[in-house]
Amino acid sequence: MLWFVAIILLFPLRDFGQQSASLQEGESLVKAVQNPVASLVSVPIQDNLNPNIGPLGRVQSVLNIQPVVPVRISRDWNLIAGIITPLITQPNLSQKDQSTFGLGDVNPTFFLAPATVHKVIWGVGPAIVMPTATSSVLGQGKWSLGPSVVALVQPEHWTIGALVNNVWSVGGQRARPAVNQMVFQYFINYNLGKGWYLGTSPVVTANWQASRGNRWVAPVGGGVGRVFRLGFQPINIQLMVFGNAVGPGVPPSSPWSLRWQVAFLYPKKEKQKAASPD
Repeated sequence: MLWFVAIILLFPLRDFGQQSASLQEGESLVKAVQNPVASLVSVPIQDNLNPNIGPLGRVQSVLNIQPVVPVRISRDWNLIAGIITPLITQPNLSQKDQSTFGLGDVNPTFFLAPATVHKVIWGVGPAIVMPTATSSVLGQGKWSLGPSVVALVQPEHWTIGALVNNVWSVGGQRARPAVNQMVFQYFINYNLGKGWYLGTSPVVTANWQASRGNRWVAPVGGGVGRVFRLGFQPINIQLMVFGNAVGPGVPPSSPWSLRWQVAFLYPKKEKQKAASPD
């Protein structure tokens, strides 16, 4: 799938800039895909490749299927449900050709957000980690729960915001270590027009149970993305590269990562007003 992302980024397809009406639609859609609590159904497929792990330089792959579905629960409030389902290829760091592939721990998150868009857009709700991993090396074996908060602003061509959650283990396998971990993702996008944008959205993590030198993973970097139509289907693609400014030595971590994403978008169709009689 990585070749598909590269081709779309390098070669022009039908984009939203061909007509003025399409341009306006495209600009609003670009803003919506950059807003985690927008009223937009999307199905992102995101692969995170982490190379050069351990003495044998193995590569880890985490393919996240993460649909986002907003539901209008009242006149004033939306509930946004996002579920991250990871498919992980975890290399054996002491064996050159052995890896474990399977389902990781599924991570649902729910945000309660105002239905009316204000200058500061926000949402708050629970983050959950479910012990669904098909192998002990692919998950934590614990039920975990904690709060999640997102906030952002979208002035002019920009989208600037952050999402943070912290979960604690509340059940699961007694023999597995307790969980106390934070995820912090800041995102900055600058929209160039015609569906193109530059952006950064590194995922900073902290394992509060680990020793100080092995607690943080802090990537820096960014890349490019594009929103366009492939036939009738709106799609958002992006390609980003990150280097780990901080990473644990135990277990060994990758010095850099490559993230590519293809997201299928299903914008809400506006109801047309009935024409008034003459």
